Parts: sequence; structure tokens; C-alpha cells
Amino acid sequence: MSEDKLTKPEAIIFDMDGTLFETETLLVRVHQRLFETLREEKLYLNETPPVDKLLSCLGMLLEDIWRQIMPDSSEAARRRADVLMLQYELEGLKAGEGELYPYVEQTLAALKERGVKLFVASNGLEAYVKGVALHKGIAALFDGLYSAGEYGTSSKVDLVAKLLSDHGVGSAWMVGDRSSDVEAGKGNGLTTIGCAYASYGKRNELEDADVLLSDFRELIDRYDQASIS
Repeated sequence: MSEDKLTKPEAIIFDMDGTLFETETLLVRVHQRLFETLREEKLYLNETPPVDKLLSCLGMLLEDIWRQIMPDSSEAARRRADVLMLQYELEGLKAGEGELYPYVEQTLAALKERGVKLFVASNGLEAYVKGVALHKGIAALFDGLYSAGEYGTSSKVDLVAKLLSDHGVGSAWMVGDRSSDVEAGKGNGLTTIGCAYASYGKRNELEDADVLLSDFRELIDRYDQASIS
């Protein structure tokens, strides 16, 4: 930990699932519907895997998620699962399902007022990432919404590198709940902030983060107390 050395960033980059968006409030129903449809279409005949298994995979690329959840499935089943996942997620969001973590919108707005550039970097699909931001009313707060689905990156390190390059960002904090977020930050020379309030990953995934948050509102104090480089 190096929280006593924090300096004010030009930008803050956020993961989406498990950081801004409490994904299980949407995904439990999506998961159930998806596997019901796969069985109806004779593409997957086993019982529905536990939803906790899916939640524990959040942060991975979609193709890696399906290999973890249904390793014995066909390529056709995994491709169909991609389609159904996005379809049911977007339907749920449009119906008002899913919740942001407490104080996310207020905290983002407060950081925006302080002149911080705000971004999302997610390993999810483009339509999903932008759909969450849109339907939860936070899209206008961001300077960019980056996703592996849109840019075809093979790692979050590469996705964040592209974001930084595209926007000429010289200093940033990377905020997320999984080891891939810490790696993305460290791999680009950024301060890393782990979201310990999320329950999807294992706590030791964040052991290399510079700071841990137990409440999203703590970001405002961290920013206000950081020194000017």
C-alpha cells in the first residue's frame, strides 16, 4: 500500500461490473433465462450452473467466462450464450432492472465538478457497458466508455493503454474490484484503487492495490486529500 503518496490525477478510470454497477441485481435473472433458453434449443442439456460461478468470473473476457462456467459445451452453445447474455441484459436494463452501488452517481458528479476526467474501461461488450451507463443515468458524466467488445483488446492492460493514448491522459487512478483492474493500472504506471465492497472476487485479488475502498464515497476524500504533483 502506498496511500500516503497519492497525487491528484488528471483522470479516474473505472471498471463497470463490481465497481460502479452491482451486477448481480441484473444478472441473476439473466443467468436463469439464458440457460433455460439454451436447454430449450438443445444446445446445453446440463443443469443451470450456480449463478455464483458466473458472478465470480466477472471481469474476464466473455469467451473465458463460458469456458469456466460450461467447459464441456460446444462452440455453438458458447456463441449462442454470447447473444442471449447481451439480449437479456439489455432487456433487463430497459425494464429498469439492475442497480448502481450506493452513492456512485453522487460521487462521480462530485469528482466531475472538481475537474476530473472520468472514464470506464471494461472487459464487457460495448452495448452492455454503454447500456448500463445510459439506463442508470450516468453516461453524461464520462469522457469515454471503453470496452473490450468495442476495441477488440485481449487484456485490460491494452484497453487502458489505448484509452490513455486516445485522450492524452498523463496521470490517472484505476479503480476496480478484480485483479485484472490492478494489473491494468500497474501495467500502465497508474495508481490502483481496489473496491473491497464488491463480493464477486476474492479479497487477495486486491492485495497489490495502492488503496482499498470500503465505500464508494471515500473516493472524494482520497481525491481531496491527494497532493498536487
